[in-house]
Amino acid sequence: MTQTDEVATSWQPRADALAAAVAAALPSVDLAWLAAVAAVPRHVLVPRFHEQRRGAWISVDRDDPGWLDAVYRDAPLVTALMPGPNGRQEVVSSSTKPALMVRMLDALAITEEHRVLEIGTGTGLNAGWLCHRLGSHAVSSVDIGAELVDLARARLATLGYRPDLAALDGRRGRPGHGRFDRIIATCSVPEVPRDWHQQLADDGRLLVDYKIGLHAGSLVLLHRRGDRLEGRFLPKWAGFMPVRDADTAPARSSHPPGPARRESHTRVDPDPWAALVPWFLAQLADPPITGFGRCGPDLEITRISAADGSWAEIDPADSNGDRPVREGGPRRVWAAFEVAHQQWVAWGRPGWERLGLTVTAAGEHLLWLDTPTAAIGPGATTAAVVPGARSARAERASRPGRTGPISPATPPGSA
Repeated sequence: MTQTDEVATSWQPRADALAAAVAAALPSVDLAWLAAVAAVPRHVLVPRFHEQRRGAWISVDRDDPGWLDAVYRDAPLVTALMPGPNGRQEVVSSSTKPALMVRMLDALAITEEHRVLEIGTGTGLNAGWLCHRLGSHAVSSVDIGAELVDLARARLATLGYRPDLAALDGRRGRPGHGRFDRIIATCSVPEVPRDWHQQLADDGRLLVDYKIGLHAGSLVLLHRRGDRLEGRFLPKWAGFMPVRDADTAPARSSHPPGPARRESHTRVDPDPWAALVPWFLAQLADPPITGFGRCGPDLEITRISAADGSWAEIDPADSNGDRPVREGGPRRVWAAFEVAHQQWVAWGRPGWERLGLTVTAAGEHLLWLDTPTAAIGPGATTAAVVPGARSARAERASRPGRTGPISPATPPGSA
C-alpha cells in the first residue's frame, strides 16, 4: 500500500476522533458542526505545517511519520512563515484549534439560510466547514495573503467546495457583495472596522477578537441593533494574530530599558495569564503594552514595555510574597496595571462574560460592565480604570506596522 493509499483509508477515523474530541470539549454544541469536522479532511487543507524544534522552525508534511496524527489533533498548527524586518521567521498564518473554531461558529447561531463572511481565510478549513453546512454560494472569505487564498481555493475545489474567496485587506470586508447575516474574524483588531459594521445585516451577528494591546482583549459577540453594534465578550479567552494591512510579516516592537527611575514592591502576579481581565483594563490607558517577555540569567524576571518606551521589570516573589519592581520611561506602566487590578477586585473579579462592548454609528467603542449603561474606562461615569485617551490610542494602534505578533507562549488561534 502506498503512502497516499494509506492516508486515503486512515484519515476518516482520525477525523471522527477529532469530532469526538471537539464534542467532549463542547458538550452542547450544534451537531451540524461536528458533522462538518468529521466530513472535511483537514489534511487536504493542511498538507504541511511548521513547528519549532530546538529553536528552529521545521516543516512537517506527509513524509513525517507523525504528520497525519498531528493534523487531526485538536490543536492549532502554524501553516505559513515569512521573514520579518530583523530576518527572523515570523508566523503569518495558522490553522486554528478546531474546538475554538467550532465554539466561535456555534456562538454565532448560524442557520442554513444565512450568508457568512469570514475575515482570515488561512488554510480554508473554516470556509470548508461553512460550505459543508451552508453550501458554497453562502460563504465568502477574505485574506491579505494572495498565495494563501490561491492555495485555499485550489484545495477546497478538490473537495467540491467553491466559496467566494478574495485577497484583500480584511478590514475592508467584502465590498460589493451585499450584507452578510454573520461575520466571523479569525484575526484580532484594535477597533471594529466601519466596513464590517456597514456590511452586517440588520439583526446580524459579528464575532471578533477585540484586542486593544498585547494579549489585552478577547472574543466579543456583537449584534447589530439599528445603527450600533453591541454585545458581550465570550466567557473564555482566546487569541488570534493581529490583522495585517499588507502581505508582509508583522514587525516586533521592542524598547531597550533605560535607567530605572522608580522602584517599588508588588504582590500582584505580573503574568498576563494570571489575570487577563485586569491586564485588558489596564491597557485602556495610552499607550498600550507592546512587549512582554522574560529576562535574567534564568529568565526569572518579567519585563513589560509600552509603545512610548515606558517599561517595568518585576522580580520573582520572595518568601513574603513581595516582588521588587523597577520602572523607567515617561509613564509608570506597572502602576497602571496595579490600579486596574485593584478596580477589578473591587468589582468582584468579573470574568469576560460580564464585560461588553458597544460600537456606535460614529465608530466610538464603549466598554461596559454588566449593562451598556455602566460604561468603564476613560471618560465614563463609572469609576475609570486609568486615565488616558482611548480614541487616540486606537488611532495609533491601527496604523501600519503598529501591531505585533502574539508571543510564542500563546499559539495563534488558541484558547
